[in-house]
Amino acid sequence: MTTLTSVFAHRGCTEGCVENTLDAFAEARRRGADGVELDVRLTADGALAVHHDAEIPGLGPICALGVADLPASVPLLADALAASEGMVVNVEIKNAPQDPGWDEGEAVAAFTAATIDEAGWTERVIVSSFQPATLRAVQVADGRLALGVLWGWAIDPGPALAEAVEAGFRAVHPFVTTVTADLVDRAHAAGLAVNVWTVNAPHDLEAMVALGVDAVITDRIADALAAVRPPGAPG
Repeated sequence: MTTLTSVFAHRGCTEGCVENTLDAFAEARRRGADGVELDVRLTADGALAVHHDAEIPGLGPICALGVADLPASVPLLADALAASEGMVVNVEIKNAPQDPGWDEGEAVAAFTAATIDEAGWTERVIVSSFQPATLRAVQVADGRLALGVLWGWAIDPGPALAEAVEAGFRAVHPFVTTVTADLVDRAHAAGLAVNVWTVNAPHDLEAMVALGVDAVITDRIADALAAVRPPGAPG
């Protein structure tokens, strides 16, 4: 039986809401999304702020801010998980060498794993990153967590797929323009889920569903749900 493609709201529902906010996650659930994708960054006092960019305009780098310095609109991971009850949450850890305050020791990985465990979300989360080293650190912190490696548009999927299998990751997260039927077939044959970002154009949504990807990460929740569950399709 073909697996139904899941719809993950990219940074929550951003149509009428500010991205990566509690309102955005709650609205994604209300609109019928299967999951949300959000970003976490480590604060100066060891908390996990849900924010895409490394800096908050007018305040500075998140790595230099404490929880008390964060705007009310920037939630912590535990609160974002609570707002996403009933959905799967894709937690993307942001920790790249080019970021201010790069956490070379990957403390962010241990904090993320611990926060997810304390919130009781271990079985309902996918942790992703562009940095395989970050995912390996999460693996060491809590081997129960599902891990997905993010691929940009310049990745060579052949070697990258083999590396994901060898590392024990459970998913690959390729950029939409790099996804082919062969890639999906090879990933599935290796036991890896294929969660594609960021799928917004109607023809891309239809193509990804036709290829049988496991999830589309999208800013267009209604369009994605219509592509996945067209009118008249069996439930």
